[in-house]
Amino acid sequence: MLVIGVIHGDEDDGVAVVDELRSEPVPEGVELWIVESMNPDGQANQTRSNDNGVDLNRNFPYKWGPIGVPGDSQYAGTGPASEPETQAVVNFMGQLRPDITVWYHQDLFVVNPAEGREGRVRERYAQLTGLPMGQITGGTYTGIAATWARNEFRPDDGVAFIVELGPTLSPLEAITHADAVRTVAVEG
Repeated sequence: MLVIGVIHGDEDDGVAVVDELRSEPVPEGVELWIVESMNPDGQANQTRSNDNGVDLNRNFPYKWGPIGVPGDSQYAGTGPASEPETQAVVNFMGQLRPDITVWYHQDLFVVNPAEGREGRVRERYAQLTGLPMGQITGGTYTGIAATWARNEFRPDDGVAFIVELGPTLSPLEAITHADAVRTVAVEG
């Protein structure tokens, strides 16, 4: 299982979940990989984009499309996986080939429904955390990290999904999310 705490620099409450995951033992039989932040520059500047002004969650190679220009909040970059952060994650995940990947975002407070195994894992995560199931809206969706991962690892029935945390995350909620990660990793 792979957990990515931050992709948009100004949506960084996923770090609290990562910190909780580090504080407890990994369940028997689970390989847990953690990327605290794939956008440390954006996180340090509290901006959505990286230092090149690219929304990393519009920069992945699957169904990438040109969106905006530098300075636009969803600017997709000069081409698919044009950014070093995206390249690093694509390379890392290509080597790791995770069975389940969770990407934390904010602040819609929802998990998107799906079908099959992916739908069951998402629904279980939502049930464990108290997040409602619902559609994620509010942007142009090309070059999305979770969509790339889901399609890249589909032959292996891999699961990749976005968890939209709320606008804030309490310490207790961070523990709840970390516990949900451990549970779906075991039940997967």
